[in-house]
Amino acid sequence: MLAAAGVQVAMGDLFGPGGQQLLATTRLAVESRSRINSLLRMITALDFEIDTFARLVTQRLREDPGYRAIQAIPGVGPLLAAVFVVEIGDITRFTRPEQLASWAGLTPKHHESDTTVHRGRITKQGSTLVRWAAIEAVQRIGTHTRLGQIRDRIGQRRGRNIGVVAAARELITLVFYGLRDHHIRCLPARTA
Repeated sequence: MLAAAGVQVAMGDLFGPGGQQLLATTRLAVESRSRINSLLRMITALDFEIDTFARLVTQRLREDPGYRAIQAIPGVGPLLAAVFVVEIGDITRFTRPEQLASWAGLTPKHHESDTTVHRGRITKQGSTLVRWAAIEAVQRIGTHTRLGQIRDRIGQRRGRNIGVVAAARELITLVFYGLRDHHIRCLPARTA
């Protein structure tokens, strides 16, 4: 609607403070102004609902020891930790971290016939959200971390995507132990 009215948008976030001011002060046709006002009211209502449920989730997970523990993993913040805790549920249904990785769809397909073995792409079966959260966390971390070094080392040899998936499997192992034991043993202790 702004482009049709010949208004140039200089900012990157049209719904930030500067963009909101632009939307409020731009002269538009009555139909366009009504539509923009309607959409802004809808965004405000949705933001309220999102904030309400975010507070509820935060209050519920605040006391969860697994939730707090896995936030110590590089790349895992409050949102991704919440995805892991809620989506995985009871961690005791998995006896080993490999089972969790398989459930998340982060293990390669395995084709075997007599003496020929072929490992293919990851299965992508299981929890899409856990797989997404693990891959998202691994892509955000720096090269100075152990997971970042795994990602980059394997990525140099076999390609970036394969390196990311390999590091995501390692991250899932850390998530498994964090949810089960409520702390991550292999991470260095933080000094205050």
